[in-house]
Amino acid sequence: MNYFFELLNYKNTPWLILFLAGVIGFIISIVVIKLIKLTASKKDWVVVRAVSQNLTNVLCFFVPLVLITTVTKTYSLSHPDYEWTHAISKTMLIAVTTWLMTRIVIIIEKILIEQLDFETEDNNYARRMFTKIKFIKRIIIILIILIGVSILLLSFDSVRQYGIGILTSAGIFSVIIGFAAQKSLGNLLAGIQIAFTQPIKIDDVVIVEGEWGRIEEINLTYVVVNIWDLRRLVLPITYFIEKPFQNWTRNESNLIGTAFFNLNYNTPVDKLRTKLEEILLSTPLWDGRSFALQVTDTNAQWMVVRAIMSARSSSQAFDLRCYVREKMIEYIIQEFPDALPSFRVEEKG
Repeated sequence: MNYFFELLNYKNTPWLILFLAGVIGFIISIVVIKLIKLTASKKDWVVVRAVSQNLTNVLCFFVPLVLITTVTKTYSLSHPDYEWTHAISKTMLIAVTTWLMTRIVIIIEKILIEQLDFETEDNNYARRMFTKIKFIKRIIIILIILIGVSILLLSFDSVRQYGIGILTSAGIFSVIIGFAAQKSLGNLLAGIQIAFTQPIKIDDVVIVEGEWGRIEEINLTYVVVNIWDLRRLVLPITYFIEKPFQNWTRNESNLIGTAFFNLNYNTPVDKLRTKLEEILLSTPLWDGRSFALQVTDTNAQWMVVRAIMSARSSSQAFDLRCYVREKMIEYIIQEFPDALPSFRVEEKG
């Protein structure tokens, strides 16, 4: 029992002071967290809500470690034998600070994304900014982790010497590392190029490898395409730099849909054109911008009639094409059954 009290004697050892510093720091962090959560529940502020969702856990560690590190630094100046306590607390503080910085980046990301409007008919700008924000966030987090590890290594003399030795011999291994990481670096550079030139964006409609789908994820080294039948096509990010592909929503979400009909030559095209306009006016799938019905080809048996119509998005364009086909075929069967394609067979006597 006497040994226990001697261990807690702040004149000889820092344990009691460290304990008090940790408790005080924990109490401060709890009070701050409660205030943040209380404000977030009463005020609909984007910043406070983002902080409440992403920063509260790390504060429980950060504030006590700041006080503990300050105490160990002060105590180790007069008691060199306890320098190791400062080294441990400093290491933990650097790690938690790195964690804190990554959470702050995530908070900024959420605040910026919250300002984007994805509900508009043409959300091209929102998707463009969303892609940039996501990619820049990943790059910044990687840099923060690298800087945190670097500061951690440079904080200790012995490790710093090893670091100097590694830097001295870096020229020998740089070529080997360059060749080994060539593919990964190529993907990373391609990702940076895509983030800023944006041949693709999140939720873009694309045709890749003969498949129709939407861009679901853009990561540092690969892209995930959500195919129409819910399959996922995973492609290296360099694919979208090196190979041609179709992007149906590169500059805007509006698309032109087409529907083809093979009809006899006695079909009244003018009446079909009038009916097409009537069908389009009856559905909200048509955006009202443009439509047309034209004879685009002929052969010995029938003519090819093409109907085109504009829609606000690729999914609406697909639905509109199907709707127009159904209604036009229904109209032709009812009003002009002779317009349906047929084969003429002539018998020679």
